[in-house]
Amino acid sequence: MKKVTKAIIPAAGLGTRFLPETKAVPKEMLPIVDTPTIQYIVEEAKASGITDLAIVTGSGKGSIEDHFSSNYLLEQNLERKGKDEMLKAVQKTNDMNIYFIRQAYPKGLGDAVLTAKTFVGNEPFVVMLGDDLMTDKVPLTKQLIDSYEKSGASTLAVMRVPHEETVKYGVIDPIEEVSDGMYDVKQFVEKPAPEDAPSDLAIIGRYLFTPEIMDVLETTKPGKGNEVQLTDAIDTLNKTQKVYAHEFKGDRFDTGNKLSWLETNIEFALRRQDLSDDLKAYIIDLANKLEK
Repeated sequence: MKKVTKAIIPAAGLGTRFLPETKAVPKEMLPIVDTPTIQYIVEEAKASGITDLAIVTGSGKGSIEDHFSSNYLLEQNLERKGKDEMLKAVQKTNDMNIYFIRQAYPKGLGDAVLTAKTFVGNEPFVVMLGDDLMTDKVPLTKQLIDSYEKSGASTLAVMRVPHEETVKYGVIDPIEEVSDGMYDVKQFVEKPAPEDAPSDLAIIGRYLFTPEIMDVLETTKPGKGNEVQLTDAIDTLNKTQKVYAHEFKGDRFDTGNKLSWLETNIEFALRRQDLSDDLKAYIIDLANKLEK
């Protein structure tokens, strides 16, 4: 069995929910406190043993490439001034092999993944979506890799969501729980209405695939929204080789809309020793003012 060392991060979306900010700034570069959202995804990949990363971008996304390029003058300046912690922060992912692939047209998530077919070759790989930040004792990507090393099968992450929200997600139709948190799946359904949803287990932004998914994506016709849906390709793959679902029980932070992005910023700031006390005091003071 080949070791999982490659990951794809689709980052070609237009980010229309965050206009006007995303007219010039990629939504993946919007900060959570002081760190671009995509940086958290790359750091999760590194912590999970990923060494080679392909970021799929589109027009106007050049700042992502700039961010992950080594800035010698900045690093030299920080080193000379003895700002060691800042230097470590900007060098965190310097030792990773990061490649950039351009998606010519916005044809959907499935098409974005397919653009990295040559990068993947004949190896298993991970897909990591930038709208979802995951925290747990063991990184979610590492959890999927550990599951793959036992089963040898494609495995995607799912999480329980309120039933009325199933229309926002791909949802699994589970056959049975074959082990703790691991499900054998009958069908994968893209954004079902609540009355049609086969379960409350929604697909979240981490996937581990065998390379055969690329062949399936090449023949997958556009689905909902006239886009190539990754969920449709997963359902097709499941008919010829097993695809499992791994239930994530850690914390998930959705950065895909303005309110959830603000909430994520607040929670991440409250977890930081250098900010938590002052921020708590501010929130309490603000709440008292608003009550008057």
